[in-house]
Amino acid sequence: MDNKPWLAHYDKGVPNTIDIPNVPLFHFLEESARKYPDRACTIFKGAVISFREMNALSDSIAAALVDMGVKKGDRVGIFMPNTPQFVMTYFGILKAGGVVVATNPLYTPPEIEHQASDAGIEYMFVMTNFYETIKKAQPKTKIKKMIVTNLKETLPPLLRVLFTLAREKKGGFRIEGGLRDGDIWLPDLLVKYKDAPLPKVEVGPDDTALFQYSGGTTGVSKGAVASHYNVVADTLMIKGWMVNLEEGKEITLMAIPLFHVYGMVAGMTFSLASGSSMVMVPNPRDIPDVLENIHKYKPSIFPGVPTLYNAINNRPEVKEGKVSLRSVKACISGSAPLMRETKETFEALSGGKVFEGFGLSEAPTATHCNPLLGENRTGSIGLPLPNVDAKIISLDDGETILQTGEVGELIISGPMVMKGYHNMPTETANTLRKLKDGRTWLFTGDIARMDEDGYFYIVDRKKELIKPGGYQVWPREVEEALTAYPKILEAGVAGIPDPYRGETVKAWIVLKPGETATADEIKAFCKERLAAYKVPTHYEFRDELPKTTVGKILRRELVRQHKESAEGG
Repeated sequence: MDNKPWLAHYDKGVPNTIDIPNVPLFHFLEESARKYPDRACTIFKGAVISFREMNALSDSIAAALVDMGVKKGDRVGIFMPNTPQFVMTYFGILKAGGVVVATNPLYTPPEIEHQASDAGIEYMFVMTNFYETIKKAQPKTKIKKMIVTNLKETLPPLLRVLFTLAREKKGGFRIEGGLRDGDIWLPDLLVKYKDAPLPKVEVGPDDTALFQYSGGTTGVSKGAVASHYNVVADTLMIKGWMVNLEEGKEITLMAIPLFHVYGMVAGMTFSLASGSSMVMVPNPRDIPDVLENIHKYKPSIFPGVPTLYNAINNRPEVKEGKVSLRSVKACISGSAPLMRETKETFEALSGGKVFEGFGLSEAPTATHCNPLLGENRTGSIGLPLPNVDAKIISLDDGETILQTGEVGELIISGPMVMKGYHNMPTETANTLRKLKDGRTWLFTGDIARMDEDGYFYIVDRKKELIKPGGYQVWPREVEEALTAYPKILEAGVAGIPDPYRGETVKAWIVLKPGETATADEIKAFCKERLAAYKVPTHYEFRDELPKTTVGKILRRELVRQHKESAEGG
């Protein structure tokens, strides 16, 4: 693996390595404001904020935060969907020397309590419809002030009036009785600090930019600490990969949640680094709204997840040609395996390329990607990006480098690898390890293999390995066998307790609309494709499967629900 066979398969124009400048992350916004001052930074329901305006708004927020007492290194929360306010707030926090902690706005008070307390958040930017949720969590956290914004504040004037009349109260965007003492409206701050000079805070490449919390799907949610340099590096590595894009001329459909590191880096900071306008989509599950934005603004870049591409493929208005996808040139697909049918259908409808990538919160975000123009290999996460080194290491000793085709743990080295986990020295030491070569490697917990050309393939998660009777079963392999059955829309597979085998394989299945099937027929189908010990012994039919906000099936949640049901029964 030392010869990096993947370099020979890079698209023409992709460099083997990229020089990473020693600049803070907000440099990208400042540069786009300088080069493309009047170009749209965000487009939201027709309202445009230019790069120059966005830069000035983030300056105002930075000045306000410093005046409030935010010091370099203080953690500041963001609790809102994809809106222009997220962008101005994010960069305002960084300019003030603060650390961004973007939290999933679907979280419940107990989940917020854990994250806010662990990070030590004292100031939180929040959308009005989530204000009461944060208020419930606040007593058990260090949060002392909320800066509150309403969705309508960045809408065009007419839509703002209509929203106030028709949706504000019904959608929970109106705060009855007004803000509580100590909290403040974001528009008031923006007026007060409109022309305030940018605070003189020295922010360097090694300073912390983000706490990015993992979703907790493999245990307790952990805060991955990323420096400005880490995020700048990954942003430029993604930009270097996108060889056919024109700087200052692209439009990005921003449907992937910005609180997730994938949307934050592969969407937002990439767009700012390339002068691309962002079309903001607050709810990616609202497919009609996603399609309306595609129809109206004709985005050329569309980072997404397989479930989103699949949903679009199956919409009648797309199939009938009423909504055209022909503007889309490039789609990075992440967060879940990309099925061949989803990819080929979307590419046929759009004429663009959907190419699968891979990343994680601990290397925010992308580490591997299939070529934009070259060969995409089905089932592969692609090639390591420029500046990334990757190896497959033995599961037995955690040290021996394995040969081409052998299955082991994927480890990664590069300038985007995090500093460590916040307040978790043991977890950090287990994840970031020095090998005999003297370099620090990120142990991903993903089981993978590499082919002779340097394309990598994820086999499964190390922690989700099922061991029936001592055998090894990778859930993903069983899921792929199940979804090959024509009647099955999607499937989740996990290990459940078994008195004889210790653990056995269970499948949770969602059938395609209008289809019916029995466990016996599915079992017979699996027996033709899988060794006997891999064939699920238990089947449960569902209308839907629990997923993360970016479309990953939550296997741990399925197991939890199974155990709860078994105990109840």
